[in-house]
Amino acid sequence: MGIYYVVYIPYVRPKKNKMEKKLLLTLVLFLGIAVAIKADEKLKINVSEQDAVIYVDGKPSGSSAEIKIDKGSCVTVKVVKTGFLTENLSFCDKKNAASIPKSLFVELKRDDSYDASLKIDFANNDIDVRTSKPENDAWRLMNQIITSQFDIIEITDKETGYLRTAWAVQTFKGNTIRTRMVVKLGSNDPLYYKIKLMSEQSGEPGTSPKSDEKFQEWDRVLRKYESVVTEIQNRLK
Repeated sequence: MGIYYVVYIPYVRPKKNKMEKKLLLTLVLFLGIAVAIKADEKLKINVSEQDAVIYVDGKPSGSSAEIKIDKGSCVTVKVVKTGFLTENLSFCDKKNAASIPKSLFVELKRDDSYDASLKIDFANNDIDVRTSKPENDAWRLMNQIITSQFDIIEITDKETGYLRTAWAVQTFKGNTIRTRMVVKLGSNDPLYYKIKLMSEQSGEPGTSPKSDEKFQEWDRVLRKYESVVTEIQNRLK
C-alpha cells in the first residue's frame, strides 16, 4: 500500500500598488456621494385653460411649465387668467415636506365676482351731471335714486352738496367687492354735480370693508349698480 502526502500551499494575496489603491478609494467615494446626494426634484404643470399664465417665483412661463426644485429649496407657483380664480401653490424639496408629484394638472375655477360684474369706463371716475332742475328738486331726486340702490347714507349735507354712502359689501368665493357712491356739488351756476361710483376689490373672500389697506380700485362694477349713474344722468336733465 502506497503512502500519500498532502501538501498545503498558503494563498498569498497579491499586493496592490499605490495607483490601484487610489483608484479603488476614488471609486468608493464616488459611489458614496452618488448614493447620499438626491437628485433635484422636477415637476411639470399643465392648466385647464390654454391662455392661462403660470408664474414661477414671480416670473411668467406660459401656459405650461417644467419646474426644477433644488434640494433644500421651495418654489411658489401662481396660475392666472382673467375671469378665473387665481391658484397659488408652493412646493418644497425639504425634509418632512410633502412629496412633490412628477406632474400636476391645475383645473381653474370660474371667478363668480367677475361673472357678477361688468367693465365700465366710469368706475372710480368723476362724472359731471348737469341739470336744469331747481337745486332742491335735483338734490331730492338724486337722493331718491341713490337710496334705492344703497341702504345706508353715511354723510349727507345739502348746503355743501355733498353725499356719501357707506360701503356696500358683497363676498364671493375668491373675492370681496365694496361699492359706494360719492356726490359733490360742481357748481351752482350752471348747476351740476360730480358723481363717482367707487368699486374696489380685495382679492380674497370675507374681507372686512374697514380694512382699507386690503382693497384696491377695480375697473369693474357689480351688475346691480350698473344703471345708477345713467339713471341719475337721465332723470336730472
